[in-house]
Amino acid sequence: MTSIVVDTSAVMAIVRAEPGAEWLSRQLRDSDHRLMSSATGLELGIVLESRTTTLTALDAIRSLQIELAPFDEEQFELGLRAWRTYGRGRHPASLNYGDCFTYALAKITGHAILCVGADFARADLPVLTPPQT
Repeated sequence: MTSIVVDTSAVMAIVRAEPGAEWLSRQLRDSDHRLMSSATGLELGIVLESRTTTLTALDAIRSLQIELAPFDEEQFELGLRAWRTYGRGRHPASLNYGDCFTYALAKITGHAILCVGADFARADLPVLTPPQT
């Protein structure tokens, strides 16, 4: 059974049909369990609404069969620790506010992060990113 934590960047790449979107979609289809922090879901909603008016975050999350995980105290603590260690201006991973939610959930679950870009790869968790085109 494969499980993944889905970052906003992966969903946005799929929605916008960016390079690597087919690969990302295949990773989602091939995984048995797809998780996203509810805080990341909020970030996705903000990004979607600022860039498109045709799709809501819940529509995207439901269509991709992603389960929202409630944001809790453990994620709060790990997210803050992630920022202290890997945050923008502190480390080459340069994790931003939203990245810290994804990082925390992946750290708790031990699942790889499905994402676009190299930020998470510079931290200490396994990642799944599309091959360079």
